[in-house]
Amino acid sequence: MTAALSALPALAAHLAPSVPHGGLAAAGDPSQLLPARQQMAFTLGFHIILVPFGVALTSLMLVANYRGLKHGDEQAMLLARRWSKVAAVLFAVGAITGTVLTFELGILWPRMMGRYGAAFGFPFAIEGLFFFLEAIFVSIYIYGWKRLRPWPHFWTGVVVSLSSIGGAAAVIAANSWMNQPAGFTLRNGQVDTVSPGRVFFNGAFWYELFHMLLAAYIVAGFCVASVYAVGMLRGRTSRYHRMGFTIGFVTAAVAVPFQIVMGDTIARYVYDAESPKFSAVELLPTTGTHVPETLGGVLVNGKIRYGLRIPDGASLLAGFSVNTRIKGLDAIPAQYRPSDQEVNTVHLAFDVMVGLSFLLLLLAVWYAWLLWRHRPITGARWFLRASALSGLAAVACLETGWIVTEVGRQPWIVVGHLLTRDAVATRGNLWAWFAAVLAIYVAVGLTAGAVLISMKRRWRTEGGDSVDVPYGPRGETAGAPQEAGA
Repeated sequence: MTAALSALPALAAHLAPSVPHGGLAAAGDPSQLLPARQQMAFTLGFHIILVPFGVALTSLMLVANYRGLKHGDEQAMLLARRWSKVAAVLFAVGAITGTVLTFELGILWPRMMGRYGAAFGFPFAIEGLFFFLEAIFVSIYIYGWKRLRPWPHFWTGVVVSLSSIGGAAAVIAANSWMNQPAGFTLRNGQVDTVSPGRVFFNGAFWYELFHMLLAAYIVAGFCVASVYAVGMLRGRTSRYHRMGFTIGFVTAAVAVPFQIVMGDTIARYVYDAESPKFSAVELLPTTGTHVPETLGGVLVNGKIRYGLRIPDGASLLAGFSVNTRIKGLDAIPAQYRPSDQEVNTVHLAFDVMVGLSFLLLLLAVWYAWLLWRHRPITGARWFLRASALSGLAAVACLETGWIVTEVGRQPWIVVGHLLTRDAVATRGNLWAWFAAVLAIYVAVGLTAGAVLISMKRRWRTEGGDSVDVPYGPRGETAGAPQEAGA
């Protein structure tokens, strides 16, 4: 899957809530709202996992490819070839799930697309250009092993990586526009004029973009490292496995502290620009100063229950002063106030995201300590066990982060302009459509898993990488590097 395509579903997620409204349809909500939100929750939750591999796996692949060419390292070249084939499989999965998501935008949320499509569609037009560029060059890169001269082949991969980031940026622009709509005027309830620059570079764009890019490298890096950590725990401690682990783990470990700083910065931006979301994150029912930081806990009938409260913590984090005044849920007009269930979902998702992020930071520090003490990671079995779980932890951070972003915007689909319940389709059997999509995604997911497992088994039994490309005729170009054994 490509970054641009991966990002497409990510944006779609922003168009609709990530989980059902409080788990149940509220009184007065259209009957189609619950199945529409359920479907978006499932499809986006599935697809968002693919996004980091479209954005970042190609970069890891290029690191290995560069090392292989620069130092004549056949093990690095073998890693690059194999990762490129995994990327090809994920590209196919992303193409299918991304296509479904594009149809969902019109089928599930026609009123949003009909009213704001003139503004909202501009970033998608840019994303389409990046996607086509990426699709062309990912094909050249995959097919070009042993068919192109080494360095021209490498640069086709650079185009893949850059276009995937560009596509992701375009989709993030659309999503951030939903949180901070700008660059358009309305006449008779429809978009009249559009300023493309202000639509694209809206107030939330840069925050969301860097947060997502860092998340992509963290997820892809730790997932790759997890695979090789499991291999080393099973006794496969060759240089090939150590290098695969190192490239993935170091990439993610370097990104983690920057992501934590970025997240802290975004929290203050949300405090300033999206106060309803901030009050949900902090589980704050009433406005006030000296606001405590609540770890865990839930809101029951407007009252905080359970949880650990750190005195003045939220006020200090928001404004570096215990006197910082934070708007609570009581500052939101009743008709636009999220339900207790939605607030609890946002708050607990935020706690999980932050908690796991700091655990991953501790894992990165552990790795640095092992290097400082000159201890080989192959003998640090508890470290390898923790690293084997790091990929799952990173994916959980990604999912919970998007829950905070999307559910935290409720009940709006375009903040301040269009409510989610007013954007949903009012005709058709959406439960049947959801069942069909569920069947497609399960089939695609199982097929992709089977293909990846088959590739892994073939590589292990063959030792090298005897198949030139995932599909297509075999052959070698003069001057291309030869295959290396594992």
